[in-house]
Amino acid sequence: MKKIAFIELDTHAEIASNFLELEVNSKRFKVDFYFSEKILGQLNLKESDTIFLSSARTILKQISAQHYDLVIIGTVHRHFNVYLKLAEQYNTSVICHNFNFCSISKFNLLKSIFQKDFIYRLKLFLREGLFSAPKVFSKAKNILYLDEDLAWFLKINRFRSLIFLPLFYTKFSKKPQNSIKKVVIPGSVSQERRDYLMIISKILNFQNPENFQFIFLGKASGKELVWLQNLEKKHDLIISIKYFTEKVPHKEYEEIMNSADILWCRVRRSSKFFGQREIYGKTKMSGNIGDAIKYGKLSIFRKSYYTSKPFIIKEKEDVELQILDVLKNDSVGLHQKYQKDKVLQELEPVLEKLL
Repeated sequence: MKKIAFIELDTHAEIASNFLELEVNSKRFKVDFYFSEKILGQLNLKESDTIFLSSARTILKQISAQHYDLVIIGTVHRHFNVYLKLAEQYNTSVICHNFNFCSISKFNLLKSIFQKDFIYRLKLFLREGLFSAPKVFSKAKNILYLDEDLAWFLKINRFRSLIFLPLFYTKFSKKPQNSIKKVVIPGSVSQERRDYLMIISKILNFQNPENFQFIFLGKASGKELVWLQNLEKKHDLIISIKYFTEKVPHKEYEEIMNSADILWCRVRRSSKFFGQREIYGKTKMSGNIGDAIKYGKLSIFRKSYYTSKPFIIKEKEDVELQILDVLKNDSVGLHQKYQKDKVLQELEPVLEKLL
């Protein structure tokens, strides 16, 4: 039985969880998981025979003590000097979440230090080998991406050695029967990532807002919180909204997502990562795609978001009418491709290819 190490010390707990749930009972591979204390906490996991507490200080020693046929790194957004050693010494594949960052030059990395989060990025430069970032991706045997719809853009732009890693599957498939249609806007409430001003302006134009409940499912603070509070105080309209001023507990997040009639994901056209412009649907996948798959929900995205998925709907001018029309149609079967057993059947041949 081939041995695989999956490492997640930084950010993407949900992706690590998916890999764990898909491979936990695998008969073809023995997979060990190396998680930071933060990731273990987010996933509510404890150490076991296959799950190990790890850190940038201990991971090299932990990996060297075993004989792995494949090492997969879930996120390379810091600890670059450590990950470079792994990429140089082992058969390593790296999941890339921001493809323009994966090919960033040292000059642009230097510029990024002074553009945002100066103290944090200076620390990455002085202690964690920030300038090694491009080398981690070039030394890795394979670069992995998580949304098959990115393939066309990445290939025509000649990103090398790209392999699609299928990890997203439908975990829940509850079809709610709400008399008041529950519209959930998932994700941290930040204007940088999603166009909340546009969402609010469209809500204010609903002809019959009393037929809907709008849930902003993520922590709101600063100016975005003020916007939601002002929306809530609109006495001339009957608007039911819910928002959060603290991080939403995982259990409550899942309950609300399960009860949603539809997701409204007004993702921006692009965002910046270390000063590099990343285009949603082209060089970067929106996490809301994973949400739509996991919870088996129809989801409204802006027109410019490229996707072939049948449950992702292009936003129209009249969103109110669009939501009502969409919910009249039977959406059963749209997520069938993402059943857990089917995704596992796709995943394991990919892992064989990476060995």
